[in-house]
Amino acid sequence: MSQRPHNGTVFGRRAFLAGSAATAAVTALPGTALGAERTNSVTLTAAKARVPIVGPPHPMTDVWCYNGTSPGPVLRARQGSRLKVVVRNRLTEPTTVHWHGLRVPNNMDGVPYVTQPPIVPGQDFTYDFALPDAGTYWYHPHVNGSEQVGRGLAGALIVEELSPPRVDRDVLWVLDDWRLTRRAAIAGNFGHPRDLSHAGRLGNTATINGRVPTRFTIRAGERIRLRLVNVANARTFGLKFEGHAPKIVALDGQPVSPHEPPGGMIVLAAAQRADVILDATGEPGTRIRVLDAYYRRSAYKLVELDYAKTRLRPAVPDWPFDLRANPLAAPDLKSAQRHEILLEGGAMGGRITARGAQPMPRGAMWAINGSAMMETAKSWKPLLTLKHGTSHVFRLNNRTVFDHPMHLHGHSFRVIARNERPTNLREWRDTVLVRPRETVDIVFVADNPGDWMFHCHILEHMAAGMMAVIHVG
Repeated sequence: MSQRPHNGTVFGRRAFLAGSAATAAVTALPGTALGAERTNSVTLTAAKARVPIVGPPHPMTDVWCYNGTSPGPVLRARQGSRLKVVVRNRLTEPTTVHWHGLRVPNNMDGVPYVTQPPIVPGQDFTYDFALPDAGTYWYHPHVNGSEQVGRGLAGALIVEELSPPRVDRDVLWVLDDWRLTRRAAIAGNFGHPRDLSHAGRLGNTATINGRVPTRFTIRAGERIRLRLVNVANARTFGLKFEGHAPKIVALDGQPVSPHEPPGGMIVLAAAQRADVILDATGEPGTRIRVLDAYYRRSAYKLVELDYAKTRLRPAVPDWPFDLRANPLAAPDLKSAQRHEILLEGGAMGGRITARGAQPMPRGAMWAINGSAMMETAKSWKPLLTLKHGTSHVFRLNNRTVFDHPMHLHGHSFRVIARNERPTNLREWRDTVLVRPRETVDIVFVADNPGDWMFHCHILEHMAAGMMAVIHVG
């Protein structure tokens, strides 16, 4: 890989781990079980709080978060129900909430000046929408995203299937990456030009469910559904479960043919999710490493699977784990209109191809098809206007030397080709990782009317211009 994690001038992750409690386990997140009611209601309060990211003897960390926890409470509801969320802004700056991966109505999408006014300090805003798709999703702000997400504003949202597969445990790991000082404080250098123009704000402290862990307790013979959510600003995680063969059953909330990840590595770019069936095939009393090895020269142990001394059962059960497909419209490749999307800019020779007379906004370092849109923009011209109900192929052409996880709001799409070679899975996603100098073809039906953001989910790249609006109507 061309990118490496930021080791920076703050505090190295290994030093944090060495000083942390050796028995720190993966913690369960607080949740709001919303049940199967027709409408499920919950309140999220965005405010400052203090949390023990690193743990004793290190100090607590000042964060911005929902309901006093980072990540925020896990919202769980049943497929086919409605979700009503009152968001209370008790920060000192405007915010919104975007429901990442959910096919919500346009006015519920949480993008300031595009789908709603920002929620100003002291104000509340109510989001209310149906949940047609089961799967693993998440929520986060779309105002000053690099800083607000980087300070802890994120949470998981799980839409449960009407008939979920049988497992012993349904476990959530929210993966994050923090840039901390020696006092376990969040480093305040948001918007640093190097982060904006290079690989984004890569941190020095990786966490699971908001804490630096060392172990995850497991029992031989157990079957676990492990939901992985990457809420980091920029880091791509590449997880390897040594001695185990996890099977991916869903990507970005959408079911996929069960398969082992290529090379045994589960790759999760910023904002991506994966549902994994993890069979506990290890021996009682053993410890197995889970590595994060995406950045090959900076691989490290994220956590250990700590096997209990007694088995749950003699062998892992042979229960089926196929998931039922969500009701997504099937695109028509024969009639699909084709569009080339150029991803350009950044450091190390990232030249931007000028298109039209539109000047580049101040501070822009990245562009889509020669144009840049900043987070603070209150007016814009759509990159594309798509007729409602029509099929479209986007060829994402990454002309830069950096990764770009590209996210389309309001829709899911199939990934059908990489470098003009058909993909094996043709998987549905809402965020696709486009590697340096790579082309990726995606296809979807433009069936959700409105103005939709299309942007890189390395939040520093988005902040520096790699963002556009797609109009469907």
